[in-house]
Amino acid sequence: MSAAFDLGGKRLLIFVVAYNAERTIASVLDRIPAALRVPGVEVLVIDDSSPDATFRAGLRYTDEHPALPVRVLRTPENQGYGGNQKLGYGYAIAQGFDYVALLHGDGQYAPERLPELLGPLVAGEADAVFGSRMMVRGAALRGRMPLYKYVGNRILSGFQNLVLGTAFTEFHSGYRVYSVAALKRVPFERNTGDFHFDTEIILQFLRAKLRIAEVPIPTYYGDEICHVDGLRYAWDVAVATLRFRIHGLNLLYDRKYDLGPDAVRYPVKLGYTSSHSLALEAVAPGSRVLDLGCGPGLIARELAARGCRVTAVDRGVQQGTRDGVEFVDWDLEKGMPPIDVSGFDEILLLDVVEHLREPERFLEQLRSAARSRRPAVVFTTGNIGFAVTRFALLLGQFNYGTRGILDRTHTRLFTFASARRLFVEAGYRVLETRGVPAPFPEALGGGGLGRVLVALNEMALLVLRGLFSYQIFMRVRALPTLHELLGETERVSAAAAEAHRSAVPEPGADR
Repeated sequence: MSAAFDLGGKRLLIFVVAYNAERTIASVLDRIPAALRVPGVEVLVIDDSSPDATFRAGLRYTDEHPALPVRVLRTPENQGYGGNQKLGYGYAIAQGFDYVALLHGDGQYAPERLPELLGPLVAGEADAVFGSRMMVRGAALRGRMPLYKYVGNRILSGFQNLVLGTAFTEFHSGYRVYSVAALKRVPFERNTGDFHFDTEIILQFLRAKLRIAEVPIPTYYGDEICHVDGLRYAWDVAVATLRFRIHGLNLLYDRKYDLGPDAVRYPVKLGYTSSHSLALEAVAPGSRVLDLGCGPGLIARELAARGCRVTAVDRGVQQGTRDGVEFVDWDLEKGMPPIDVSGFDEILLLDVVEHLREPERFLEQLRSAARSRRPAVVFTTGNIGFAVTRFALLLGQFNYGTRGILDRTHTRLFTFASARRLFVEAGYRVLETRGVPAPFPEALGGGGLGRVLVALNEMALLVLRGLFSYQIFMRVRALPTLHELLGETERVSAAAAEAHRSAVPEPGADR
């Protein structure tokens, strides 16, 4: 008799998804190793409304083997492979288990290998462990995996590794063990109920930066009936993987991968043409700068390092001077902060105006506050006319996300024409307008490919700026208000009249 597996005082749920498994379910349960028939281990079988007698077979097994704590449930209607998993993981969470192991009721995955999969999890080396049929060269084919499935598995896994930057030997094994604590961190209930649930939960683990380990498992293909449409499955997996990648690029939003805000939502984009590099170039060293909507103050600190005197304003910032920057806590929705704006040379509005409920009113207040000094204003915002956004609309997609052109906190969306109109109607003269390429280096990890794509994007901007600009860059200056213009007109007129009178001799004067 093998020694009991040491779970370290933790509880394990062995969860068996079952569909049309009447002939195999008893064998699968029999093969659960003796090392795991210990206190703290329970078995859950969920029959997904099988048309055969899977449920009755499971109940019969529990009657005949009372020593093994097995609970058998049957869904009121078919939930699909992914939907069945959601129920099992929800059960594990609700019942306070520490680990959950996924088995298939058709016997395709060997229950005898459960201790090997549990090892890295119990040792604290992983948050999930996947059994891989591809880790041992040729083992899958020797286990009678059909050649077309083998080739398809390798191609699809290779494609996913390429897109995701991972190195898994297999994405498509259904033999897995999870930490329940890790499952609590991902919204798996938002995933599909179909077979590519397994892919989506991997993607969620990657997004949450959870650790995934692989261990080799044997391959077994018997006479079981496959319920997976291979071509549809491959398509669904490819689309899910690409959507995840595009979500990560902030070009499309998918709520199932929204696992909380990043530590720094908008890092400084330097070293290539970007809204940040253009803004820094527009400000002369030593200038007095007002950074409105500064966020964490990253650009403000860059300017301070270049000898500028910077005042940075945003809601929730800690007041005081740090790193050469004076920080002011102020909600711009209230209007202009109580600062003498006329004392600045440059004002930054970097990806700010689109977040305001009434940007027109705010810009008019800024114009009035600037008074006669009228500093230049550097403005950036996302371009809703960007090619990728237009293509998404063509496909019926318009999703707000956590970052990018369609940030969920945006209240306004702009094209070049509407951004220009916003400033002109608020009383500003547009001094400069430029298109900004997409931040490929940020999305692709800062390698050479990202910079090549930026260069190509810049070339495209010369042809169709409105279509290929990821962001809009503008430099504007406030025009005098009507009151200021009237006062200036009166002063200039009075001075001119005085000069005229001084130059014209009085009547009767000597000629």
